[in-house]
Amino acid sequence: MRTSPPPPLGRVVVVGAGMVAHRLVAGLIERAPADGWSVTVLGDEPWVPYDRVHLSELLTAGRDACDLALDPAVWDDPRATVRTADPVDHLDREAQTVTTRSGAVVPYDHLVLATGSWAWTPRTAGTDLPGVFRYRTLADLEDLRTWVSSRSTALGRPLRGAVVGGGVLGLEAAAALQALGTSATVVEFADHLMSVQLDEAGGEALRVLVADLGIEVRTTTGCTGLAAAGDGAVARMALSGGDEIDADVVVFSTGIRPRDRLARESGLAIGERGGVVVGATCRTSDPAVWAVGECASYEGECVGLVAPGNAMADVVVDRLLGGPRLYVPAPEGTKLKGVGIEAAAFGDVLALTPGALEVTFSDPVARTYRKLVVSDDARTLLGGVFVGDASLYSQLRPMLGRPLGADPSAFLASEGAAPGVDLPDDVVVCSCTNVTAGSVREAVTEHGCTTVGAVKACTKAGTVCGSCVPVLTKLVNAQLEASGIEVSRAMCEHFAMPRAELYALVREGELRTFSAIVAAHGTGRGCAICKPVVASILSSLHAGHVLSRDHAGLQDTNDHVMANLQKDGTYSVIPRVPGGEITPERLVVLGQVAADFGLYTRITGAQRIGMFGARIDQLPAIWQRLIDAGFESGQAYGKSLRAVKSCVGSAWCRFGVRDSVGMGITLENRYRGLRTPHKFKVGVSGCARECAEARGKDVGVIATAGGWNVYVGGNGGANPRHADLLAEDLSDDELVAVTDRFLAYYVRHGDRLQRTAPFVADHPGGIEELHAILVDDSRGIAAELEAEIAAHVAGYRDEWADALDDPDKLTRFAAYVNAPTTADPDLAYTPQRGQVRPALPGEVSHPDPRIARTLEVTP
Repeated sequence: MRTSPPPPLGRVVVVGAGMVAHRLVAGLIERAPADGWSVTVLGDEPWVPYDRVHLSELLTAGRDACDLALDPAVWDDPRATVRTADPVDHLDREAQTVTTRSGAVVPYDHLVLATGSWAWTPRTAGTDLPGVFRYRTLADLEDLRTWVSSRSTALGRPLRGAVVGGGVLGLEAAAALQALGTSATVVEFADHLMSVQLDEAGGEALRVLVADLGIEVRTTTGCTGLAAAGDGAVARMALSGGDEIDADVVVFSTGIRPRDRLARESGLAIGERGGVVVGATCRTSDPAVWAVGECASYEGECVGLVAPGNAMADVVVDRLLGGPRLYVPAPEGTKLKGVGIEAAAFGDVLALTPGALEVTFSDPVARTYRKLVVSDDARTLLGGVFVGDASLYSQLRPMLGRPLGADPSAFLASEGAAPGVDLPDDVVVCSCTNVTAGSVREAVTEHGCTTVGAVKACTKAGTVCGSCVPVLTKLVNAQLEASGIEVSRAMCEHFAMPRAELYALVREGELRTFSAIVAAHGTGRGCAICKPVVASILSSLHAGHVLSRDHAGLQDTNDHVMANLQKDGTYSVIPRVPGGEITPERLVVLGQVAADFGLYTRITGAQRIGMFGARIDQLPAIWQRLIDAGFESGQAYGKSLRAVKSCVGSAWCRFGVRDSVGMGITLENRYRGLRTPHKFKVGVSGCARECAEARGKDVGVIATAGGWNVYVGGNGGANPRHADLLAEDLSDDELVAVTDRFLAYYVRHGDRLQRTAPFVADHPGGIEELHAILVDDSRGIAAELEAEIAAHVAGYRDEWADALDDPDKLTRFAAYVNAPTTADPDLAYTPQRGQVRPALPGEVSHPDPRIARTLEVTP
């Protein structure tokens, strides 16, 4: 019990603007008194604190710096100030001031060093050549992207890339190079990949999976020098074995070193291996100065992970407010992200603990490797390695150092659900934010959280790297049941959860195939219910084309051939016509294609032209004609955006107050191809006369004199429903932002085949709560939601065009599997509504007047 009031907080200055600094400021804002203090963060990068854990998504998922920014609401607090692009050059401990490069002198009562680390590069000839990069900051990745683009243009070919270092960041860098269209070779001095985290067998299993991605791996090999091309840019890499490889772009990911210059020059105690020496209170040798994160040396070690840095930040906040908290290093764990391969490890992976036992399970067919390290009595969990399938990682890592509760082999060899683990309240579930199982349970019992999303918002668990989401989901569901809250979660017999929770698990994890997802989160082999749901989720997460080898077998009939099956066995072709606006030239093309292929045409209710009666083997040829004229897939076959209907608006109508056609085109081009729980339609009316029937659409937009009003949850069909007003008098940019948030939120939380009408009607708190979440940003997720749509827009590619570019996909469009070039002589075509198809080459008239043509086959 505290017997004296906490010391005055005063002026807190944080040097370094990374994730740990953000955590510290957020903690102060949450816990400190309302006034009497301030916190100033001084950073050397031009950005506010951003998410370095997902840094690779800048290249692999089309995100940008704004998408990675941590909760910006922190900087709205008047007590918090962040200064970017102005690094601290000098620390005067006697005067208790720091001086920035711009000359600003900032006094402090408490100084926190959160300067992080820098990317170390070995002293190798050529590391200063153009085309050589580190992989540490946003600037590094932006420079890398710019170089690849300009250099490949200059050379007129894709670049040949090399990554020095086969650790977690090195593999992420190799995947990023591939995402930029560059080949990648990983050069690792150790004898296996991720040598710090994995054992040798795990490293070899990982090498096989990495090679499957087309990334060449060279272990027990070092880079001995880089050579330049004629124009001075890097072109070749010399290897320790005497070989050379071509390398137009080189990324070094060979470790980090603490950034401790400021502390050294000011006379603070420095560790033998570098870093600012701190004790369990995170104080340095100067009682007014603290150090946290990667620059801090605790017991001679500097740790390059965000979790211990956050734990240190929490200690400093508590100590500044007079608390007794001490820093206790938590067991470390690492999970590979952003590469498309599952690999994770924690604890004593090499079984160095006296008496330790290793229990391994390897499946060369499934290409998985799992190992548990336990005490000599096989009871206490000491470590684990998982490659190819890391579904056990989130469940077992919190149990490190505790009784396992079951035979270790029961976990490793289990094909279905692994044995359950009842986590004690004091077990840390989310190491990134230091949230315990007890805190998660309290979120359900004390704070009324009834979903995983609500628990994440309440506790911040699962909001950094996301690896704890599976165990978080199990905890929440178990506590709901224990609290007597009955919730039907089963999507089908194979997944005991609804679509929204499965979406969250897949989104936060690395699984991108159905087999891996059902193995991790379900049972059996799947069915006609869950397979299309998983296919939709993977499409929403940009995990590949609908007809890619891993996804094609999951699709519904229509998605399977990217066209709607009609009752006579033929297919419809409906190209996209954004906003219903079309040129005369394109109208002529549509008419000519319909005439050439004998297709029935009609104008749809969504202001598009549908063509009906195409054979499956004709689809690629029809698509090619349309694409050549500038059309693309209208996705009339998918659970996605169908169309944006608009009136002519202010461009032509004397009552129109805004450009509804222009806005309709903007929205359709933005959300085209977006996969959602069910199909959705948008309407844009240029005035209150509502000629586009916007309030009968999933998203309705109506122009007013003050701006745009946006409505959500309207549907036609068997149970018509008018949409509810979500926001009003919005500018163009505000309208797009609010619509982005609604659709991303619907993708996250919508149930299987749930239209927006029941989604809005059944949402807890109704439209008022949706307004609070999506307009007022009450949960602080607006930026995340907008970023997800931005990533979709950046990664969009027409599905028809993708299929035409892939010979493997085109093999699906054959009339008969066993006779792809031979037509059935008895195949007949019946005209519909009097429309007679013209003869095609090889056809003759049929004697039956009800049948227009039949194919003639030459013996």
